[in-house]
Amino acid sequence: MRWLLRSKIHKATVTDANVEYIGSIAIDEDLMERVGLWLGEKVLVVDTTNGARLETYVMMGERGSGTICMNGASAHLINPGDEISIMGFELTDRPITPKNILVNKRNKFVRNL
Repeated sequence: MRWLLRSKIHKATVTDANVEYIGSIAIDEDLMERVGLWLGEKVLVVDTTNGARLETYVMMGERGSGTICMNGASAHLINPGDEISIMGFELTDRPITPKNILVNKRNKFVRNL
């Protein structure tokens, strides 16, 4: 069994950060569906603006809003305006084809990668 990349939202822009929230990352529901992320799923978030990396879980953001909101402790590491990649993984014994997408600065789908 190996951990393989299953889902990736590339070049997303953080729209908000809320230190007071319990924790997690809120992601526009359209983007979640496009790459197959589930509510509550563990994800790796990599900040290409400052190099921070962290794991958290997914919360559903408003559909079509472009929301990418860092919550809780992660809001200390990743700030509004930062560019990030959000990755989900799967433990499997077979090769898989990941669903990777590129988004624009407003977190709207541009193309599959």
